[in-house]
Amino acid sequence: MAIPKYQQIADEIRDRIRTGVYPPKSLLPDQNTLAKAFGVSRMTIKKALDGLASEGLIYKQSGLGTYVLGDVTAHTNDSPAEVFEGLTKQEGAEHVSSQVLTFDVSLPSQLVRNKLQLAPDEPVYVIDRLRKVDGQPAVLEHTFFPLKLVPGLTHEILLGSIYDYLHQNLHLKFGGALRRINADVAGTLEVDFLNATRGEPVLQVEQVIWLTTGENIEYSTSRNLASWRGYTILDINHD
Repeated sequence: MAIPKYQQIADEIRDRIRTGVYPPKSLLPDQNTLAKAFGVSRMTIKKALDGLASEGLIYKQSGLGTYVLGDVTAHTNDSPAEVFEGLTKQEGAEHVSSQVLTFDVSLPSQLVRNKLQLAPDEPVYVIDRLRKVDGQPAVLEHTFFPLKLVPGLTHEILLGSIYDYLHQNLHLKFGGALRRINADVAGTLEVDFLNATRGEPVLQVEQVIWLTTGENIEYSTSRNLASWRGYTILDINHD
C-alpha cells in the first residue's frame, strides 16, 4: 500500500527535527520553499505540517512563521491526547502487532446507539484487540463501528491498522473526536492480558470519533497500564 506523499514529507521533516537539521526554536522554511524543495504543491506541504503540529513537533506563530518545538516527548511513551493517529502510526508498523480477541456483529446496546447515533436495528462491529509493542502487551481496545460506514472489515485487517483501512481504502476522513481520559485499577482482563497486578493503576481513554460528514464512526475504550503510557496535551498560545 503506497504511503501518501504528505506522510512521506512529514516523515522526512520529522526525521530532520529529531536529527537536529531543524533544531528546536528554529524557523522552518516557508511552505512555498518546502513545496519547491519536495516538488509538491503548497497544499501537500500544509497537510504534512498540520500533522507535525498535531504531534507537538512544530508550532505556528501568526505573522512570524512556523517554528520547531522539538521532540519534547521523545523520552517517554506518552501519547498526545488530541491526535487522530492509532498505535500503529505512533509506534511504527514494524513495532506493533495485534491479537484479535473478539470480532463479531451485533445490534447495538442503548449506550452504543447513543454514542454512534444509530437506530436500534443498525448493526455494529464489536471488536476486542490486544495491541502489542515489540511483542509486549500494551493496550486493550474495545471498539464499535457501524457496518454501514465500514464495509468489508475482515480479521486480516484487524491484525494491522484499522485506521489505515478507513483512510486509504475507504477514503474516510475524521472530522473530530471527543475523548475522556480517566484513572482506574487493573481488573481480570488487565491481569490476564497486560500482565498487570490486580489493583495496579490503569488509564482508560473513552472516545467517539466522527467523520467530516458529521457521522459518528467509532465508539471505543482503550486501557493501558499507567506505568507504560500517559497522555500529553500541547497548548500553544498563538496570540
